[in-house]
Amino acid sequence: MKLIKFLAAAAMGGAVLAALAQTETVSAAHDPAAIARVAKYANDWKFKSKRLSREEVDALLAKPDSVVFVDLRRPDEFISFGSFPVFLSIQNDKLEQSLAWLPKDRGIVTVSNHSQRAGAAADLLTARGFHVIGATGAEEYEVNGGTHVVHLQAPAPRVAAASSAQP
Repeated sequence: MKLIKFLAAAAMGGAVLAALAQTETVSAAHDPAAIARVAKYANDWKFKSKRLSREEVDALLAKPDSVVFVDLRRPDEFISFGSFPVFLSIQNDKLEQSLAWLPKDRGIVTVSNHSQRAGAAADLLTARGFHVIGATGAEEYEVNGGTHVVHLQAPAPRVAAASSAQP
């Protein structure tokens, strides 16, 4: 029951992030810097887990009842590179400590920027008995024509409240 509540909260968190999405962001598919970053890692796959294509990710996003996207990045990376509309956020350095929270009854897709951290995490999860479908990178997916990446706006900085001076 705790797992169901946790997954529901994680999905709600992803939905809230999606609601904060920035609508006027330039797509990574047309950003020369993004294309160069993705190209840097294009042929550097050394993992046992499958590196998912854009088409495979799109097909999985269409089946939310059977898959969980586990995003391994920091919140600042969600803002910089975007992410999928709903995901479970577990930062890469906390993955092993968080295994008890991951479902074993669903397929798992691991997510990073260019799929390298995601590939390593996918291999780790597979070795621990999870059903891992594969790994993807949010920026990599978008550069390859994916349209489901949500770009978030950084929250406005907090302004300190004016001190109330007493006469």
